[in-house]
Amino acid sequence: MFRLVRYWSRRWAPEVVERLYEGAPPAWTVQNLYVIEAISSATRVNDEVTVADVARQLGLDRSVASRMITDAVSDGFVTRETSTQDARRARLLLTGEAERFLAATHRHQREAFNALVADWPAEDRRRFAGYLRRLARQVLDEPVRE
Repeated sequence: MFRLVRYWSRRWAPEVVERLYEGAPPAWTVQNLYVIEAISSATRVNDEVTVADVARQLGLDRSVASRMITDAVSDGFVTRETSTQDARRARLLLTGEAERFLAATHRHQREAFNALVADWPAEDRRRFAGYLRRLARQVLDEPVRE
């Protein structure tokens, strides 16, 4: 599994935007995508998403996550609001542009998966996709713990 992760992370990340479509906006970067994905994932398990949540999702310290979020805010993908739970914290929200970017990357991922298993029998493709979704839910959708 780790060999597959290393293999695909080296090939996918550097070229993801170029493969999405011609003329992708300059702000559609891998770094912004990481922030968008982290906020999207954390939103499924948290009422409010904070810098600490993004840092945990990405496995980074808060200062690095904060700088990445600042870039994503500047590029129009994220808004910061005062938390309704703790006025000392910022609540992070995705913009419509972030949702469009995320949808485009998810389409690309589905197309890449379909191309990889195109010669597999339909039942094998369906079963494998189901196992990948199950693994992702088990690993990624667990509540983030403090």
